Amino acid sequence: MTHARLFPAALLAALLAGCSGSPALYTVPEAPVAGPRLPSAYRTVALREVALPAYAASGEIHFRGLDGALTSSPDVLWADDPTRAITGDLARYLGQMTGATVAAEPWPFFDRAQATLELRVSDMLAEADGRFRLAGQYFVAPEHGGRGRSGSFALAIPIASGAGPAAIAAARGQAVRDLATLIAREGLR
Repeated sequence: MTHARLFPAALLAALLAGCSGSPALYTVPEAPVAGPRLPSAYRTVALREVALPAYAASGEIHFRGLDGALTSSPDVLWADDPTRAITGDLARYLGQMTGATVAAEPWPFFDRAQATLELRVSDMLAEADGRFRLAGQYFVAPEHGGRGRSGSFALAIPIASGAGPAAIAAARGQAVRDLATLIAREGLR
């Protein structure tokens, strides 16, 4: 049996293993940020609440099987609201990478942000091939003139085999960090 066939079965078993008693909650570990600072055209950036598809916005950790169907368990959950967590993680990573002040809306400062970032996610789930997929679009709108920027993203992060939902959580953290790098390089320059 190939890895592509073993992974869905092992992951499904891990997801369903928690189907007794109270749900298992999984936090997303912070992925390290390394390398030189990435330049930003903006000193301040307001991040709108990240738009997630309905399945990804729920508390359940989702997996897409070989047949394309999504599977989850009400007993295997994200420890934090995915929309809030991804918005906060993205703001933190962008601030660390660029040195800019990046905060989720509502903007907490008196002066308006120099740019607003909007993110629309179309896919956020574990795939049958053993990768975590994060895909969608981002939009950067300058407050005063200037050219707005937009772009698409489709990131696929390997999920450690045999580690179950904790490995999915770690891959999600890496995907959000990699998305922040992409936005810093292409959207905030």
